[in-house]
Amino acid sequence: MSGIQIKSLTKTYKSDAVLDDISLEVPEGKTLALFGPSGAGKTVLLRCIAGAVEPEAGQIILNGMDVSGLPPEERNLGMAFQNFALFPHMSAEENIASPLKARKSTRDQISTAVRRVTELLKIDHVLGHAPKELSNGQKQRTALARALIAEPDILLLDDPLRNVDAKLRFEMRLELPRLLSGRGATVIYVTQDYKEAMALGDTIAVLDGGHITQIGSPEDVYLRPANTAIASLFGDPVINLLDVVPERDESGIFVMLSDQKVHLNSGYDAAVGREAIIGLRPESLRFANEGIPVEIEAETPFNEKIVTLTQTKRGREIIVSRPAGTDAPSTGTACIAVEGTSAVLFDRKNGERIVPASDEKEQAA
Repeated sequence: MSGIQIKSLTKTYKSDAVLDDISLEVPEGKTLALFGPSGAGKTVLLRCIAGAVEPEAGQIILNGMDVSGLPPEERNLGMAFQNFALFPHMSAEENIASPLKARKSTRDQISTAVRRVTELLKIDHVLGHAPKELSNGQKQRTALARALIAEPDILLLDDPLRNVDAKLRFEMRLELPRLLSGRGATVIYVTQDYKEAMALGDTIAVLDGGHITQIGSPEDVYLRPANTAIASLFGDPVINLLDVVPERDESGIFVMLSDQKVHLNSGYDAAVGREAIIGLRPESLRFANEGIPVEIEAETPFNEKIVTLTQTKRGREIIVSRPAGTDAPSTGTACIAVEGTSAVLFDRKNGERIVPASDEKEQAA
C-alpha cells in the first residue's frame, strides 16, 4: 500500500508510554489531521515516523517500504517541526532552497520554486534575512516552505501555523488543502486547533494519553464523537453535557430536561433506564415559544454568532449559539427548543458514546 502505515508503534520514556500500541493508515494523496491536547504524544509520533526518534516496538511503512531503523535522510519525506530547525548560517532563501540544491536542480528551477512557495506563504519579502532576524511566525513559514518546495511524496507538518497571525492562519487554512492536494502528497498534519483539523484533514485521528481514541471523517468526529472528552475538544462554544436517564413512551425513547420530554433518534432501546449523558451542540438549540424553561444569565456577541448562557430551574447551565443578527431574548426568562435527533448519548460511567442500533447497522454494512 502506498501512503503511510503505522503498526503497533510504542515509544516509552523511562517507565511512561508516550505512544502505546499506535496503529493508523494514511492513504496515498490524503491528509490526516493528528489532533489532540498538549502532551498527547503528537510530536513524538511524527519524530518516530521521520526517524529522529527510535520507537521500542512497531513498524513504520512509507509507500510500501518498511523504514523502521532507517536514518531520516533515507526516508524520502519532508518535515516542518515546531522548533523550526533552520540553518543559522543561511539566509531564509538558502534554507528554503536547500532541498533543491541537494537534488542538483538548476538555478532557474530553484528560483521559480522559491518564488512560488514564498509568495503563497507571504515571506517573499524576507528572503535575504538570516533566521535570527525573522519573527517566530516567519521562521515557522520558512520551515514550512522548505518542507513543501521539494514536493516530497510524504509530508510531516507539526503545527506549522501555530505562530502565524490570525489573518494569515485563516488564509492558509484555505490555501494549504489546495496546495497539498494539487501535489498529491500524503500528509500527517499535527494541530491542537479543532477548526484547523476539520478544515485540513480528509481524516482526523484523535490522540490522547498515548492512544488513538477516534479516527474518522471531520463530520464523524464532530457529530459522533467517541466519548465526552472528544466531544468537548471539538466545538466553540463547548458542547452541553447533561445527566439523563432515557425512558420509553408510546412515541419512542426520550429523556427529561426540566420536566420536558425530548425524544431521541430511534435505536437507543438498549439505553433505556441506563445512567447517561446527553450531548447537545449549542448551535443545534434555538429559542422558541415552547420548550425547556430557562433563565438567561449572560449574552456574548461574537462577529459571526451570539452565545447565550442560560440556566434551567434545576440550576443546570445550557449554552445556546445562534447566527449574529438573529432575534432572540437577551434577558429574563425564555424557552429552548431541543431537536432530539441531533443529540448524542454517552454512558455516564465511562464517558463512551452509546451507539444507536441504526449506526451499528450502517457500520456492519
